[in-house]
Amino acid sequence: MIRIGLFMYDHLGKRTSLPGSTGLRFGANSVLKPEIKRGFEYSDCWVDDARLVLANAQMVVRKGGEVLTRTRATSARRENGLWIVEAEDIDTGKKYSWQARGLVNATGPWVKQFFDDGMHLPSPYGIRLIKGSHIVVPRVHTQKQAYILQNEDKRIVFVIPWMDEFSIIGTTDVEYKGDPKAVKIEESEINYLLNVYNTHFKKQLSRDDIVWTYSGVRPLCDDESDSPQAITRDYTLDIHDENGKAPLLSVFGGKLTTYRKLAEHALEKLTPYYQGIGPAWTKESVLPGGAIEGDRDDYAARLRRRYPFLTESLARHYARTYGSNSELLLGNAGTVSDLGEDFGHEFYEAELKYLVDHEWVRRADDALWRRTKQGMWLNADQQSRVSQWLVEYTQQRLSLAS
Repeated sequence: MIRIGLFMYDHLGKRTSLPGSTGLRFGANSVLKPEIKRGFEYSDCWVDDARLVLANAQMVVRKGGEVLTRTRATSARRENGLWIVEAEDIDTGKKYSWQARGLVNATGPWVKQFFDDGMHLPSPYGIRLIKGSHIVVPRVHTQKQAYILQNEDKRIVFVIPWMDEFSIIGTTDVEYKGDPKAVKIEESEINYLLNVYNTHFKKQLSRDDIVWTYSGVRPLCDDESDSPQAITRDYTLDIHDENGKAPLLSVFGGKLTTYRKLAEHALEKLTPYYQGIGPAWTKESVLPGGAIEGDRDDYAARLRRRYPFLTESLARHYARTYGSNSELLLGNAGTVSDLGEDFGHEFYEAELKYLVDHEWVRRADDALWRRTKQGMWLNADQQSRVSQWLVEYTQQRLSLAS
């Protein structure tokens, strides 16, 4: 059955650069338990979700749009054939108000809530939140491959090499009823992931091996399925207007894997309301940072030739995190001292300045956990110093602007 599935994956997926799947026999040197003798290998793509979202936001700016982070849309209403949208900066309290010919409600887990509380309109669909949690442990094997483990409950769990030093184990699939902002892993999920891993690998793990956990919610369109696993992962787009004007397009469900196709589909639905919207163009476009002209390791090597003072690990970090934007970060630096203060683990002042100036960083957790994962290495004192630096740099920018 798995082989048939992989055959379809190979031949229906229109792959252009990934090798096809193949069968495997595990020998004595396998990291898996001896009773696991056969498996399959296939190729897929992996992405840092936060970096992908960030690159799309940068593309918005490149195309003439505006991005306001940490700004909450508080209300939206139709008025004279237009939308009136009001918002508030959650840090400063600054109020915003805009007029728009159309509105897209792509608020993810809050899509129905914004119908209820922001627009006071009936939502055409419900949302079910499905929590997925991961644990991070020191790297469990030296191979470059990830493993997919099929549990006895028919769910799969990934074991993925991450950041050179760690392995990610996940994910779970649990219905969630709470605040999406407060989601966190539960004890039962930790036990579940450890059990699935330990059932398959020779090297055993315990709770003491866990160095970090993280959780998120998938906002799935409620199709009234009985179990979380049965709910469709596909998206549903709903559009309606008022006398042919002020369209409201709402996105229910979906996942990051198909975000680009979702966006193109959304624009197709909006095309009748906007003359000259043009055909889809994103398939062949390169996101900011993506112009590395080769693979990531080659680009890291080119960075070191241009900036000989970079260590191999730092060049790999810049290439992996910023891609071709690394050259914007490094500028005319000629020595490592030109990068400024080292906050720890080669996290230099130049990188933090870049994050503030080009990636909307305001707080330490923006820089250390969302834009990068430097929080995995920096201790409490070092993270506190990053917070202090951000306050000082923000004040400096404000004084220069005034």
